[in-house]
Amino acid sequence: MTANLSFPTLLETFFTGRLVRQQQASPHTIASYRDTFCLLLRFAQQRFNKAPLALTLADLDAPVISTFLD
Repeated sequence: MTANLSFPTLLETFFTGRLVRQQQASPHTIASYRDTFCLLLRFAQQRFNKAPLALTLADLDAPVISTFLD
């Protein structure tokens, strides 16, 4: 199922479905995730020269995430 969904759709589902509905995360937790994803998307945008909307889940593999965290 996730193979057919775009990365932006998956990300939105994570925030609205997982964090808000299932986990009932606090606004501070949601803001922290939001800020971290913004940093990650900016990093990936520079690395791949792609707009965040053009990124795919495959673009954000383990080596990219490791480099981002470094």
